[in-house]
Amino acid sequence: MTVESTTERVLRVLALLQSRPSWTAVELAGELGVTDRSVRRDVDRLRALGYPVRATPGVGGGYQLGAGTRLPPLLLHDDEAIATAVSLRLASGSTIAGAAESALRALAKLDQVMPPRLREQVRAVYGATETVVGAGTEIDAEILTALARACRDATRVRFRYTTRDETDGERTVEPVRMVATGQHWYLMAWDVDRDDWRTFRLDRMREVAPTTWRFRPRSHPDPVAYVQRSVTEAPYPYIARIRLRADAEQVRDMVPPQVGRVEEDDDGWCVLVVGAQDPDWVLTHVARMGVDAVLLDPPELREAAERLAGRLAAMVTRTGR
Repeated sequence: MTVESTTERVLRVLALLQSRPSWTAVELAGELGVTDRSVRRDVDRLRALGYPVRATPGVGGGYQLGAGTRLPPLLLHDDEAIATAVSLRLASGSTIAGAAESALRALAKLDQVMPPRLREQVRAVYGATETVVGAGTEIDAEILTALARACRDATRVRFRYTTRDETDGERTVEPVRMVATGQHWYLMAWDVDRDDWRTFRLDRMREVAPTTWRFRPRSHPDPVAYVQRSVTEAPYPYIARIRLRADAEQVRDMVPPQVGRVEEDDDGWCVLVVGAQDPDWVLTHVARMGVDAVLLDPPELREAAERLAGRLAAMVTRTGR
């Protein structure tokens, strides 16, 4: 047996171990058309390359590909390689500090070894795609990683935080989930000192320090809905509720989730909930949507609509002399 055929078979073993959680030696031998002894040798070769292949003895045992102390080479199928390359290209415009440079380095490595036929498919996607990068606030990748581990391990986190009104202080929280919007990253967490759920913008955090204090996860609101409500309503003095004669999905296409939320209603109507500093701003944008609307709340919204209607009527009748 040549070295090339052995190498090819070892890669096939790796592909099989990646395709499902566990394989017995008999199953692998059957797939490869070799003996159990050859399978054991191939597994040893994978381990020598850094792949943490675990073996469990017994009737229910088998081989499993686990996590190791270093990242071994990855084996990607054609569709996985294309998806990875496209994702890395999009990540090159990331708002995570250092992520853009890392994504470009990884993309260069992948492009170097990618077969020409796959490289052409990836470049075809690039050529047909334009990416609009918003003015998002850059955040520290170490903060993102530390919070992600705390969410996973259910451990408390301490950090310094600057609020919207520039108040600075220390917070101790029990993190649940991070949510990314178009411009910012947010953490939904239980604020230990305030005994309530809170939302924190990651770019306003400093000195993030995960503790060793593990907590029992408590029942919590849906993180995406909670963050959306906090972003679109909590910071504003006016919370407008407007009933619209339109399909909810149609309105969601016109109103970004970081601007307002849309609730389903009956008979072809929906309800738009949006926060604002000025009622006139809400009225102007709703009028431009071109659908029938009913102003529900707050009372100031109706008063502002009457004033705006009067000004518009005067503009129509005024001759300019």
